[in-house]
Amino acid sequence: MIMRLGIAAVGSVTVLLTLVPGGSAAAETGFHDAGRDVRVLQRRLKELGYAPGRVNGRYGKETRSAVWAFQKVNGIKPSARIGAKTRRALWHPRRIRPLVPAHGRRVEIRLRPQILVVWEGRRPVLISHVSTGANRSYCDHGVCGFARTPTGDFRVTRRVKGWHTGRLGAMYYPAYFVGGIAMHGSTEVPARHASHGCIRIPLHNAKRIYKMAPVGTPVYVRKR
Repeated sequence: MIMRLGIAAVGSVTVLLTLVPGGSAAAETGFHDAGRDVRVLQRRLKELGYAPGRVNGRYGKETRSAVWAFQKVNGIKPSARIGAKTRRALWHPRRIRPLVPAHGRRVEIRLRPQILVVWEGRRPVLISHVSTGANRSYCDHGVCGFARTPTGDFRVTRRVKGWHTGRLGAMYYPAYFVGGIAMHGSTEVPARHASHGCIRIPLHNAKRIYKMAPVGTPVYVRKR
C-alpha cells in the first residue's frame, strides 16, 4: 500500500495531506515508486526550493537527491523513504537561514549537512544535496593528495560549459572558485563525503547552478 497524498490550499501555501486508507498506517513511499503520490511529493519539494527534476510521478535519482536535501535541512537522517518524520516535515518545514549577511546572489555550501544553497538576498532560490571532500588521503589517476574541501570566502573564478575532463575525472558544467576546486555535476553524488575536494552536484542541478553563478559570484563554504 502506497502512502496517499493529496493537496489542499491554506491561504497562498499548498501543503501535503496524508490520507490513510481504511484508517490503517500508510506505507512509505520510496525509490522507484511511481504514480500520483510521487507527483505530489515532487510538486511540494519544488515549491519549497528543492529541485526534484521533472514532475513526472516517477521517483528516480533526481527526486531522491531532493528528498535527501530536504531531510538534511530538517534534521532527518537522509533516506530515500518518505517516513513519518519526513511527512510531518513536509507539512511544517524548517526555514533555512543564510550563513552570511544577506546581499545579492551568492552560493553557500555547508560541509557538515552536505547541502548547497543559492541565495537571492534572504531568499533561497535553490537548495541542493551535494557531496564534498572525503577527508582522507587518496591516489587516483596518478594524482595523490588529501581529499579536503576548503572553508572560507571565495568567488567563482572560471567556468566550463558542458562536460570537462580534469586530472581526476569528468565534471559537468564546473564552476571553479579556489584553485582546482569546483562546483560541478557528477553521476555519483552519494549521501556521504566522497569527493576529492570538489563540490559534487546532482547532474540535473549542475547546469542550473552554473547559470546562477557567473564569474565573480561569491561562494561561502562553512563546516556547519
